[in-house]
Amino acid sequence: MSDLTTRVDPLLPIRPADQPAGLAALVAAVRARTSIVPEVGIVLGSGLGGLADDLADPVAIPFGELPGWPAATAPGHAGRLLLGKLGGRPVVMLQGRFHLYEGNDPGLVVQPVLLFHALGARVVVLTNAAGGLDPSFGPGTLMVMRDHINLTGRSPLMGPNADELGPRFPDMTHAWSPRLRERLHAAGVSEGVTLAEGVYVGLTGPTYETPAEVRMLAGLGGHAVGMSTVLECIAARWVGLEVCGVSLVTNAGAGYSGMPLTHEEVLEAGLEAGPRLAKVIRRFVTDLGAP
Repeated sequence: MSDLTTRVDPLLPIRPADQPAGLAALVAAVRARTSIVPEVGIVLGSGLGGLADDLADPVAIPFGELPGWPAATAPGHAGRLLLGKLGGRPVVMLQGRFHLYEGNDPGLVVQPVLLFHALGARVVVLTNAAGGLDPSFGPGTLMVMRDHINLTGRSPLMGPNADELGPRFPDMTHAWSPRLRERLHAAGVSEGVTLAEGVYVGLTGPTYETPAEVRMLAGLGGHAVGMSTVLECIAARWVGLEVCGVSLVTNAGAGYSGMPLTHEEVLEAGLEAGPRLAKVIRRFVTDLGAP
């Protein structure tokens, strides 16, 4: 088994069998700063980091101060692990994430959600910024993910398995929990925030899709497309986390509007829709234990 406690190269492969050693070092580093045992883990995508401001008594740890984690490089990603209380419940948040397009190994991309589980969380909420494949999803649409299509060509579970973490062949029938999706919709109703629902398509990036690719992905049944999330969901289900999530549709897919796509509009849409999504997630977390 590889020793990941001093790992600094994000390209270094992390096989499933390597994860226990890396997670043990990460848990020790977090526990040196806080004893908070989170119930829920939340990943905040591009432009959506504002929810971190709602944390009560937060403990913030920059990625670069955790063993084996490089500093975040993606624009709009602060690159911090935070623990505190949201809606009265202990949570752990990832303000930013690791992406394949940054050159990171899939094992590193998913290590944060595995850390959520190792710290005690049993539910994970994944958020992202995405392009719209459904023409009816205008900029600012919040889409609850009911399923996904992994077109990255990668899996975080390649290589020798760690049976103590999860099965060799995890089932993905209910990858996106029907129970938690209902809770998200209920939270939206309570907060007066409209939520759509659809299928998220995950690609590697960093280029945006061509108009032909947008038409193909829509034909495959996708409603939104992005450069993250699918590997995190796979790893979360592998270790038994219950998963839900919301995509912020920041722009129409290439070819729909005739305009070039930029990351600046992604961040601008996040500024507009981020507060609405924050209200939904805060309510979701607050009401999670209710019958």
